[in-house]
Amino acid sequence: MKLQAKSTIQGVPHQKISTEAIKPEALLVVQTLRDGGYEAYLVGGCVRDLIIGRTPKDWDVTTNATPEQIIPLFEKTFYENSFGTVGVVLDTEVIEVTPYRIESEYKDGRRPESVSFSTKIEDDLKRRDFTMNALAYCPISDSLIDLFDGIKDIKDKTVRAVGDAEQRFREDGLRVLRAVRFAAELGFTINKETEKALYDSRETLAKIALERIRDEFSKIIMSDSPMVSIFMCQKLDILKYILPELEEGLDTEQNQAHSYTVFEHLLRSLQCAADKKYPFEVRLAALLHDIGKPESRRFSKEKGDYTFYGHEVIGARMSKKILERFNFPRKTIELIVNYVRWHMFFSDTEQITLSAVRRMIANVGRENIWNLMNLRICDRVGTGRPKENPYRLRKYTAMIEQVLMDPISVGMLKIDGKHLMDMLHVEPGPKIGFILSAILEQVIEDPSKNELPKLEEMARKMNEMDIQELKTLAEKGKKTKEAKEKEALEAILKKHHVS
Repeated sequence: MKLQAKSTIQGVPHQKISTEAIKPEALLVVQTLRDGGYEAYLVGGCVRDLIIGRTPKDWDVTTNATPEQIIPLFEKTFYENSFGTVGVVLDTEVIEVTPYRIESEYKDGRRPESVSFSTKIEDDLKRRDFTMNALAYCPISDSLIDLFDGIKDIKDKTVRAVGDAEQRFREDGLRVLRAVRFAAELGFTINKETEKALYDSRETLAKIALERIRDEFSKIIMSDSPMVSIFMCQKLDILKYILPELEEGLDTEQNQAHSYTVFEHLLRSLQCAADKKYPFEVRLAALLHDIGKPESRRFSKEKGDYTFYGHEVIGARMSKKILERFNFPRKTIELIVNYVRWHMFFSDTEQITLSAVRRMIANVGRENIWNLMNLRICDRVGTGRPKENPYRLRKYTAMIEQVLMDPISVGMLKIDGKHLMDMLHVEPGPKIGFILSAILEQVIEDPSKNELPKLEEMARKMNEMDIQELKTLAEKGKKTKEAKEKEALEAILKKHHVS
């Protein structure tokens, strides 16, 4: 028997939420459930984001229907868990639909011993982590359910636990880290009672699977304010459960080139990467690139300062262990470890050579060299130096562009020596090379000629020339090639204001 779509809870007044801001697939799921005679609400983070004015990343629906009642309403679903969540597949979108739930005791600090379904949305909302996430909204009836003053806390920019804060954290230790992420990500502060409970419950994070911590930590890395989040983790004594290696740099002073300790330098480098919207691998490499400095630090009487020789090698080794501990994908590990290993790639623009640049590109790959340069920028900004793009970095950039510049050669032509020999019925010899060089000169002057029929026509005419005349044309082609390469190099140097 279907439960009737009614609720004894009075919807609260709220700022109007435009249905245009709601993903059509989520609207369709809510409408379908209601048409089937059930209650249905958008719930959790998507409602919070709609109220704040952010675009939700995930859309979750809660209902008084059971999985057995949800599944027949939709053409394509999947149900492979013990929590009642049904994945509704609409085109390429997946909307998760979960029945109202009652959870039993969390004995292991990770998951409830059992889950049962309820017909009351109150039961579902009171098990949620924070008040701002304990909101349910029905876009069909435009009703918002707020049992724990979540709207007020959003307005006050406060992260506050639902009900007994310590109980919420001891139910699931990952909430300790989630509270910090939400505070930094949304620009909120953590309620005093909630913060105290978080601190008192911090050891529950040690019970959480590293993969879950990795996923939450990755969200911090990809947020707009990762530096604030990690500072908060350290302040609340939970960083030791996530990335204890970072804390080794807390009091590690650096040399005169740096304004900050290793710890703060790494966080500032990460924040620079976030400010510039760099990809995940560059952000995490920015956080880890000097992780080997505490181990490598020595005081040099000769220099009268600290040295960190080999810290990039130590850091690469440490980064590999850290990333493997969190079970990151192999390709992600290889990229980040490579960035950390080679982040010190140039030190003196007067001594560096193009061959050294070529070796560096071979080390990290053509497709990754600019990410390595971006890491270098973050490293510099993290030192506290005001000038982000000094001569040295501009020089590096120009040299990389020069190495990556496509060479002007007969390889650019849509015809080759074998084709010429077959077409002209001639044996291998200098003449084929002269023809290709002479054709290259024509194509450099007019790239539209680089089409096979046109090239074949030119080749036939050149084949009838005297060998000396053809050699002269080839020499002209060589000079044109050299002039064009010089012109391209001068353009690169001019663009970056270097010599």
